[in-house]
Amino acid sequence: MRKENRFIQDLENKKILVLGFGIEGLDNLMFLRRFFPKKKIGIADRLEIQGLRSKFRKVLQKDQNLVLHLGRNYLKNLSNYDLIIKSPGIPPFLPEIRERRKKGARFISQTEIFFKLFPGRIVGVTGTKGKSTTAFLIYKILKEGGFRVCLAGNIGKPVLSFLEKATKRDIFVYELSCHQLYGLRKSPQVAILLNIFPEHLDYYPDFETYIQAKSNIARWQKESDFLIYNPQDEIVKKIASESKAKKIRIEPQKCQRFFRKLGISKIPMVNLAAAFEVGRIFGISRRIIEKTISDFQGLPHRLEYVGEYRKIKFYNDSLATIPEATIEAINRLGKVETLFLGGFDRGLNYQKLAEVLLDRKIKNLIFFPESGPRIWEQVKKIARKRKIRKMPQAFFVSSMKEGVKLAYEQTSEGKICLLSCAAPSFGLFKDYRDRGNQFKKWVKKLGK
Repeated sequence: MRKENRFIQDLENKKILVLGFGIEGLDNLMFLRRFFPKKKIGIADRLEIQGLRSKFRKVLQKDQNLVLHLGRNYLKNLSNYDLIIKSPGIPPFLPEIRERRKKGARFISQTEIFFKLFPGRIVGVTGTKGKSTTAFLIYKILKEGGFRVCLAGNIGKPVLSFLEKATKRDIFVYELSCHQLYGLRKSPQVAILLNIFPEHLDYYPDFETYIQAKSNIARWQKESDFLIYNPQDEIVKKIASESKAKKIRIEPQKCQRFFRKLGISKIPMVNLAAAFEVGRIFGISRRIIEKTISDFQGLPHRLEYVGEYRKIKFYNDSLATIPEATIEAINRLGKVETLFLGGFDRGLNYQKLAEVLLDRKIKNLIFFPESGPRIWEQVKKIARKRKIRKMPQAFFVSSMKEGVKLAYEQTSEGKICLLSCAAPSFGLFKDYRDRGNQFKKWVKKLGK
């Protein structure tokens, strides 16, 4: 009996709730409707129906066999269900979810369903930073190598819609966030673990829980599987030491000669080297791997070159939401004279970033609320300790237009202006994409 048939039979007599009705929640419902066209299914989401996208509203209004739990009290009726398919954005530590789990309800995720049922091979990529770029690059290498490959997960489309036509020949490159990995009890056949820094501490109760979620990418691997890991990261190294898989260290120096031919790359060498190793596992020729890497232009909002305006070079690195990512961007670019910093304050430690700002003698710092003032206090503290007299100029702004206008006024010709905020975007902006797009818009508008 196919794995899918066994799993579906298990669902037949369950009272099922789809918890979270965004893109992934809709995909979960469509998957269930394939097998249970008339079954009563619950839908819960914190938004009222009028707050959902029109496409989602139409689905809910058309399907007469749904029980809706929408709005502020969307978690109130969890006790009515014994199987809950939870979207990753909903924290598993909410009191209502903990209570229902204690009383025997089974919580699963789309990722868990896919890992159970997909007949082909999965290449899973995770890390606090760099996973999207690495996953996309691996996808390109496998595609150029002639494989049937899809890009899925955090970067691609929801995955359950692919299961109907999936075969053993298919490969899915799956970018896995910590939320998708949390609670997972199956690991991919090829796992890539890039780095782990403090992140999402507004979602997880502590850093250790975040680490445990990330470690699930390797925890359940078999001896026939592969783990490609970054030995420079001590947390990653410890996780790798406990894995049963065949271990491959990410060692950029192995490919150093080739990478030098590319010149200064926007893509960190750890990411390039990880993708290189996946190509080798699948037997793709070095020529194809090298050509794919050399043609790769990177992804939006990840050290993205916006252009040169008024003889100033502008880079958009809006996805840099932790200090380590901003430090990496500064080190890669070199001549950064003006830097945008700050955003939603998650209480991260900015000491190391402050030291780098002073070491690199970055001239202009443009700060967004909320964490901007706290970063500046840390810079002043380090400067006092080191007895540094020549300080960067600090500017505090409340809009992107105001910040970009200041950047044009303060940045010298031939230098770089970088948006790499070391903080999430929430507050002034909808998300990192909105922040990056506003930056690009005002750079171009004011640069004319």
